[in-house]
Amino acid sequence: MSTTAVQTATPTSKVPKAESDRSKSENRLGQRLVLPSIILMLIVTAFPMLRALYLSVFDYTLTAPDDRSFVGFSNYVTALTDPLFWTSTGITVLYMLVTVAIELVIGFIFAMVMHRLIFARGVVRTSILIPYGIITVVSGFAWQFAFSYQNGFVNSWLPFIGADFNWFGDTTPAVIAICVSEIWKTTPFMSLLLLAGLAQVSEDMVEAAKVDGATWWQRLWKVVLPNMRSAIMVAVLFRALDAYRIFDNIFVMTAGAEDTASISFLTYRQTIEQFQLGMGSALSVLLFLSVLVIAFLIIKLFRVDLAAARQEG
Repeated sequence: MSTTAVQTATPTSKVPKAESDRSKSENRLGQRLVLPSIILMLIVTAFPMLRALYLSVFDYTLTAPDDRSFVGFSNYVTALTDPLFWTSTGITVLYMLVTVAIELVIGFIFAMVMHRLIFARGVVRTSILIPYGIITVVSGFAWQFAFSYQNGFVNSWLPFIGADFNWFGDTTPAVIAICVSEIWKTTPFMSLLLLAGLAQVSEDMVEAAKVDGATWWQRLWKVVLPNMRSAIMVAVLFRALDAYRIFDNIFVMTAGAEDTASISFLTYRQTIEQFQLGMGSALSVLLFLSVLVIAFLIIKLFRVDLAAARQEG
């Protein structure tokens, strides 16, 4: 009896060890694979980041480089107590939330269409990705022209708002115009990432749910979306971080007027237009830290179990 018990217990005790060894081996392999990229990224980005951190503790103006003086955290205190910084932060968060939410919905619809297509898949996918291939500054100028109250076509398409409506004359319509240009430009990127996630959903699971009598919505909410959680997290993470650093469309369409300046544009204004390199460096450091916080919150929000996604247990 005791021998049998030992024999049956031995294989069971080895299973967690084998899984642990496999996980460790995969982690080591992953570290070796990403190490060259990390080294290259550090070489390219480490010096600018450290230089910005160094300059942020100085009162340093490009027009008077010899008058640089150490001020400690004074630049950070000035930025964090300035209402303009918090206004820019609020409008930046608004850009991020609006654009990412709408892009997620439209991008998923596009991904579903591309995933279910039987004929002309290549043509449809290429056509959807055309806006993403256009330079952001070029698309910004195009949308600025489109929303122009003098010769743009948006007002003629929306007669209920009036032909002489100035989209860039107030904060709300200006923000809407910027969000529209951003959504048009980057929705294809979102749809491409979601399409990759759809490809990982097992068709057998979908068919089994269909056989069990699940409706289309039930299959979507109970089968498709849960199995796409990791892909959705990656898509939202990438787009949220990119949207939080929005600059090009604001620079082209409003130049920060009507309280539409993002944190990136505020940093540009302090550094390039006003030559305040110390304050601009402090703002860039705050932008970097806020991006890290957003990335942490998104990862915590989705709570993706990568081991379960790989079907390891």
